[in-house]
Amino acid sequence: MNPDHPFQLRSYIAPGAPATRRPCDGTEPPLRIEFGFTPRWYRERLGIDFSERWHLDPLHRRETVVAMKRELNRRFPGLGLGGVSPEDTPANLDGVHGALLVARVFGIPAEYYADNWPAATLEHLPEDRIAGLEAPSLPDTPVFAQLLEQMETIGREYGRIEGYLNWQGVLNNAQRIRGPEILTDLMVNPDLAHHLFDVVTETMISGMRLVYARQRKSGVLVRHATVSNCFVNMVSPQDYREHLLPYDLRIAEAFELMGIHNCAWNVDPYIKDYASVANLAYVDMGLSSDLNRARELCPQARRALMYTPMDLANKSLEEVHADLCRIHTELGPCDVVMADIDHETPDARVLAVAAMAREISGA
Repeated sequence: MNPDHPFQLRSYIAPGAPATRRPCDGTEPPLRIEFGFTPRWYRERLGIDFSERWHLDPLHRRETVVAMKRELNRRFPGLGLGGVSPEDTPANLDGVHGALLVARVFGIPAEYYADNWPAATLEHLPEDRIAGLEAPSLPDTPVFAQLLEQMETIGREYGRIEGYLNWQGVLNNAQRIRGPEILTDLMVNPDLAHHLFDVVTETMISGMRLVYARQRKSGVLVRHATVSNCFVNMVSPQDYREHLLPYDLRIAEAFELMGIHNCAWNVDPYIKDYASVANLAYVDMGLSSDLNRARELCPQARRALMYTPMDLANKSLEEVHADLCRIHTELGPCDVVMADIDHETPDARVLAVAAMAREISGA
């Protein structure tokens, strides 16, 4: 972590992995684009198979990441999307189990795909199972035991165990475990909902601490937590403040830095509560948000705008340029997260948008 930027995180999308966050390093321009491509994008171009082996075998995964980085540099010269020397990329943890690690800890099965991130099955836990649920001993769960084996393999082969897992957020994980009934529970059985939130929160904190401790032993220091609130628009601001904010605060208090992913939703109903997190280092939002207000309420955090893949693909370049100018003026300095770019989006459009960002920010 750069000592000049100790309180900020930025968007981070590793090849083949869903978006997460990582520490700022001080090189961020005022308007920084973070491009991310779907597994299908890579499969169409390189034939990479993102099925279960990709998530379980770190050395195999590393070979595919090298190939993906080379392809990014070939298609987008000058953008540095694949790094300076793709062949020097070590095996790491980026993308393992997509967004399902915590759900899998609780026995939720996953379906793995050759051209997509894994998806949780609809085998949700019933009320009686939720009522008796406890935070597990993570090394004794199959998914975490295998993850620890991966870390040992990476450490043995490369020394440093780098990369960032996607821990999701309390409501996201609870929804994958309990299903849509979690929203009904909040209304008719809040004690049950809070029991699940408590267990999930404890598990997330324990999991991060366990992984970070092994990474630290290898010389890699990770000091932040991030939560993904992709389902937050399913609850009212009052319900978020009463039922979910306390768990986000609990996670934030366990680590030095905190990032909050609001997805591409309008952040206005929740931004004041996000701003109450003392160590907030990152927050993102959708284009319909009051960007000026978000900057005023979160002046110390790195802010980010989630620009949808539909807007990137379908808007005219003039409209995209106008959006970037507005984002730069009202939210900057900030990231613009252009994630989930699919294989049908022309490379020329990505290059054009990158050139726009450089021109607008003067970088």
